Amino acid sequence: MELKISLLSFNSGRSISKLAHFASFLVCFLLFFSFKSIEAFDALDPNGNITIKWDIMQWTPDGYVAVVTINNYQQYRHIQSPGWILGWTWAKKEVIWSMVGSQTTEQGDCSKFKGSIPHCCKKNPTVVDLLPGTPYNMQIANCCKGGVLSSWVQDPPNAVSAFQISAGSAGSNNKTVRVPKNFTLKAPGPGYTCGVAKIVKQSRFVSQDGRRTTQALMTWNVTCTYSQFLSQKTPSCCVSLSSFYNDTIVDCPTCSCGCQNNVTQPGSCVEGDSPYLASVVNGPGKSSLVPLVQCTSHMCPVRIHWHVKLNYKEYWRAKITITNFNYRMNYSQWNLVVQHPNFDNITQIFSFDYKSLTPYGGINDTAMLWGMKYYNDLLMEAGPAGNVQSELLFRKDASTFTFQKGWAFPRRIYFNGDICVMPAPDAYPWLPNTGPLSFRPVLLRLLVFWTTLACLFIYV
Repeated sequence: MELKISLLSFNSGRSISKLAHFASFLVCFLLFFSFKSIEAFDALDPNGNITIKWDIMQWTPDGYVAVVTINNYQQYRHIQSPGWILGWTWAKKEVIWSMVGSQTTEQGDCSKFKGSIPHCCKKNPTVVDLLPGTPYNMQIANCCKGGVLSSWVQDPPNAVSAFQISAGSAGSNNKTVRVPKNFTLKAPGPGYTCGVAKIVKQSRFVSQDGRRTTQALMTWNVTCTYSQFLSQKTPSCCVSLSSFYNDTIVDCPTCSCGCQNNVTQPGSCVEGDSPYLASVVNGPGKSSLVPLVQCTSHMCPVRIHWHVKLNYKEYWRAKITITNFNYRMNYSQWNLVVQHPNFDNITQIFSFDYKSLTPYGGINDTAMLWGMKYYNDLLMEAGPAGNVQSELLFRKDASTFTFQKGWAFPRRIYFNGDICVMPAPDAYPWLPNTGPLSFRPVLLRLLVFWTTLACLFIYV
């Protein structure tokens, strides 16, 4: 009897051990397959994404005509030049007969067709937007912006792009059409992860006079989310700090975005006063997207400097300067996202536009800043004109305001949606030691005493 009980206990222990191992394996399995979605989550814009909507508007003898719309629902992240690049894999043997408002980068092998030749025969086409100035007969609404998409907050009308596609060998009704697979969005670079295309309720369209409503024959959506880890391996910006109460200027951390290494990587940076600068910038590879930066200790294309400028009785003032060290890039429609606890009492901002972001409900500590249109919304390439600046006026809250322990400096800064490297907290400019100030009344009294005594001796 005792032997049976011990065996039962032993078997129970082995079962529990197996269950524990299985549970551990299951957790690791789930974490592995959910890793991409975790790293793509943006805490400051949790609902931000780019949605690709595919509306079939008309059936054709061997396929359909569809309007593809790219909506940028991200609050502060935009797509700059050279623009978006959209790709997918056809589910069957589809071809693209024609396109309006965009084009594929390659035609592919269309040798089996006689007579009319398709626009593209590739199994996995790559589509780009047409450039501004495209003839009107090749345009549709919201096309031809060179692939540039504004962020949803900065310029909502320009946060959408669209094109028309005529697909063949695709099926000509809802039961025979197959949804494309493996959608990719590069903007520029592999920064976005796209989900599976899902068939949704047909889109509805209202006429301009509002008296008639039509709907698509079939609609599917694809959602793409941004990941800085996929977009670039190294940071693209850094932050430096200074204040009126301390002569110390805290520069960006050394090697924030890379290190100077012209021995193993010749031409990785260029001195600002180099006589060969013009030939390097205008020479071969000038159109490359790889930054060509001015030689600095941080080697970042962009630096944001925060200066605590003035202190008033009820207000305090800070200055922001954005400097472009990249000789190959003009940053159009740039923006900053800054976290600071005093943004709940922002009073005035000079020469920048502003919108409060509240990703954490009622906590108002995040601000989006960007340049005014046709004034400073273009951050010029490195050089004398390669900077923009503004000042911010904050009202003091007696219960929270202090200059101690770096409170007046931002907690985090993003440039064009990418987080910037901050200095180490122990390097922040500190308030001067106020200890000696307590001895000033005593010194003043001693000075008055000795002066009076000297005057008495002179008088005598």
